[in-house]
Amino acid sequence: MISREDVAALDAADPLAAFRERFVFTDEHRIYLDGNSLGRLPIATRDRLRDLADEWGDRLVSGWPAWIDAPTRVGNLLAEHVLGARPGEVVVGDSTTVNLYKLCSAALDVAPGPLVTNRDNFPTDRYVLEGLAAQRGVELRLVDDIERGLAGAAVAVISHVDYRTGEIADMRALSAGRARVIWDLSHSAGAIPIALRDAGVELAVGCTYKYLNGGPGAPAFLYVAEELQPRLRSPIWGWFGQRDQFAMERSYDPVDGIGRFLAGTPGVLDLAAVEEGVRLTAEAGVDRLREKSLALCELIIDVHDAWLAPLGFELGSPRDGERRGSHVSLRHPEAWPICRALIERAAVIPDFRGPDSIRLGVAPLYTRFVDVYDALDRLRGVVERGEQKLVSAEKTRIT
Repeated sequence: MISREDVAALDAADPLAAFRERFVFTDEHRIYLDGNSLGRLPIATRDRLRDLADEWGDRLVSGWPAWIDAPTRVGNLLAEHVLGARPGEVVVGDSTTVNLYKLCSAALDVAPGPLVTNRDNFPTDRYVLEGLAAQRGVELRLVDDIERGLAGAAVAVISHVDYRTGEIADMRALSAGRARVIWDLSHSAGAIPIALRDAGVELAVGCTYKYLNGGPGAPAFLYVAEELQPRLRSPIWGWFGQRDQFAMERSYDPVDGIGRFLAGTPGVLDLAAVEEGVRLTAEAGVDRLREKSLALCELIIDVHDAWLAPLGFELGSPRDGERRGSHVSLRHPEAWPICRALIERAAVIPDFRGPDSIRLGVAPLYTRFVDVYDALDRLRGVVERGEQKLVSAEKTRIT
């Protein structure tokens, strides 16, 4: 079993270690392993928002010439450094749910037919498809085997990284023909290398508040391959997608290119926060982030096998790192009260996903090896002492 001294040596040799100093920490005792739900606040983002607030206060509406192109500017940054896409193929704005609705609806307009997704896909993805199926009178198939389920479907929605288990879906294989696939990159963007163009992906969405550290409720992104853009029209017609948008006496006529998927006025402060988060990711490099993520997750698995498996835990994520994203799920019959006890009594913040999983999300920009080691040591102590029986087992709205 690796010792804490060994783990500290890994941190000392970590080429990404300096990035930790570029994030806000208010409690050094608290260990944060929930970057797969909400990333930390970068110091550059805090400073940028203060400056932008001053700019707003000074320039008022005259600031719009500098702000108006932020959705595509930040989209191009994402395309180049995170998504493996071309300039003009990504735009940032709205939420993942809204963007998924836009793309699913647009895809159904050009090729009507059955919808398909995994039975256990993230709820918002299933709900969007349920709504579209009811609205359009088309079949929705919820399947256990997405590869087999693609046969005969018109549109499929697949998560690149499974939100519970962390398992990575085969993007290249599942994008090859059959249904038109829309990828949800929420749990992979900024954590694992993505090559949308190289993998033949046509459509994708994803959030920016997890590994990209865009902040709570930060706007999402939307990707449409350049070749497909002229054939699709967003179902939400708004003035930011309109050609010559300030010529207001005309009917809707969408712009060419990715901008046709914009709708209402973008949140300028939100986009600035996303931009700073993406810049940090770009500076570190997704390949280097992935290398560290693999090592951090391997440490979780090694310590789980030595300390936690004897206490009734089971690994809920693939052991093979090539098949796993940047979080590890640990299953236990008392997962919910254990998760609460970790937070309330041990100052470790993971999250819970039903029915029985504690997710440990490692964000390589700021998670250290000693953070993982100490968190699992505290977890072992909580369970050995039975502290999960000392907290309320009542479910809260946020888990």
